Amino acid sequence: MTLDPVILFFALGVLARLAKSDLRLPEALYETLSIYLLVAIGLKGGAQLAVQPLATLWPVALAAIAISAAVPLVLFPVLRTFVRLGTADAASIAAHYGSVSVVTFAVAQSALTRAGIEPDAYLAMLVALMEAPGIVVGVLLARRGLAREGSGVRPGGAAPEGWGALLHEVLLGKAIVLLLGGITIGWASGPTGLAPLDPLFVGLFKGVLALFLLELGLVAGGRVQDLRRAGPRLLAFGLVAPPLLAIAGGAIGVLLGLSVAGVATLATLTASASYIAAPTAMRIAVPQANPSLSIGVALGVTFPFNVLVGIPIYVAAARALGGG
Repeated sequence: MTLDPVILFFALGVLARLAKSDLRLPEALYETLSIYLLVAIGLKGGAQLAVQPLATLWPVALAAIAISAAVPLVLFPVLRTFVRLGTADAASIAAHYGSVSVVTFAVAQSALTRAGIEPDAYLAMLVALMEAPGIVVGVLLARRGLAREGSGVRPGGAAPEGWGALLHEVLLGKAIVLLLGGITIGWASGPTGLAPLDPLFVGLFKGVLALFLLELGLVAGGRVQDLRRAGPRLLAFGLVAPPLLAIAGGAIGVLLGLSVAGVATLATLTASASYIAAPTAMRIAVPQANPSLSIGVALGVTFPFNVLVGIPIYVAAARALGGG
């Protein structure tokens, strides 16, 4: 069995950074690739939603929101007691895992297609729904805990931003706007209306994903020093949490009667950790947290684990269970 080339691009990036190569993608290109992926995922999902009754999706949508909100509540005490992190760092990392990774979702969709399983139309909608709730719960945990400890102000004396700034950043951030915008445009246009755009947003999708994963491999390889300083407990958390969360997400998918693709995708999203929306939101709302810890474990440990090991297991497990 041959490996998916997009995974090999990620591995190339990691190895290049560890070997101290001067390989870099221009910042402008990285931004362009991320915008392309978000729009392409949204358009594809929206076009398929146009031919599917939305009334049947409410149970899945509510379950996705509940999962995102529940994950930080479960992980916060684990990070406090087992990993022995302070309140701010524990809440920040819990928020990263409560939110989701769009690129992990894209890799899962690519893996499903490669396995001959057609992803369901509504799955892109789950990414948008699961982006924000975990972040909001993580902020609540941080502010509640810091208030009890009397450390709600950072050492420099500046207080964290209010809820208005946080909600604006979370709900109107690039990821949410592009995803929901793409879904809306795809839904309004339908498959026929979007057909002229297929060469750009469908035909080139996997190639763009490969280049984006090359850059993420470079970034992940650069986080090794942060993880060494964080210690083995955080490293163990980044490896153990994803499969356990995937089991929970997959089980909920089975109970909801989702298809094989739906079960595998819900498991993947539950196991993923945000490294785009969550870091920005937590920097605004919980400035006491150390971003190198949260981004280091999310992008340096959990993302590689899911991409290289986890997703094939989640897909195989969903296939074994049969789906709805």
